[in-house]
Amino acid sequence: MDVERRQVLKTVQNPRLIRMTTSFVDGMLTITLPDGRSASGVPVGSGERLTCNYWKRPVDLELTDGPHSALASEWLGKPVRLARARRGDVIYGAGLSIVTTASLRELADRSGHHELLDEAARFRATLVLDTYQPFIEETWRGRDVTVNLPDVNALRVRIGDPIARCAVLDLDPITGERGSNLLKTLVASRPRNEAGEPYFGVNAEIIESSAAPDT
Repeated sequence: MDVERRQVLKTVQNPRLIRMTTSFVDGMLTITLPDGRSASGVPVGSGERLTCNYWKRPVDLELTDGPHSALASEWLGKPVRLARARRGDVIYGAGLSIVTTASLRELADRSGHHELLDEAARFRATLVLDTYQPFIEETWRGRDVTVNLPDVNALRVRIGDPIARCAVLDLDPITGERGSNLLKTLVASRPRNEAGEPYFGVNAEIIESSAAPDT
């Protein structure tokens, strides 16, 4: 987070974040940069709390101590701090987001970005569901849908509102470089909210999940 501005960092404004990789194992957080530099440690709360802005809503955060902030600051070219948030506070919309293959194919055809199915990470979706009809997911609003996943017997989710999209779609999901016309294509072809942001994909919440049986 940017302590001076009291803002949670957004990828669309800080595309170099995309090239940072993280792992969290047994309480140990490791941040690794593309050049191989890394910082590892247990993020320990400092006791210092700040209320910050995230997508125009206040979020209560606790700053942490450890080596992560120094490495991230050097990579981003400005002073930043790693902070803790309550589960669910620093998310764009709902707990889950869903896009579908039929909608991705339709957007790929319209935009000429034919490799879009292999770049679904542009949409930061939790789930990519295989469908045949573009945007059929928007007709599921309010419905409970069962999703089969490799590590669970079944995941029941309740479908919410369509997701308004921003320019982060035009960032390469690996390099962070700008270079597609996806947002422009969506603006020209999809319904939009009052701010002019086009819809693509839907929000969802987990209703029930069960672990897969041992084999």
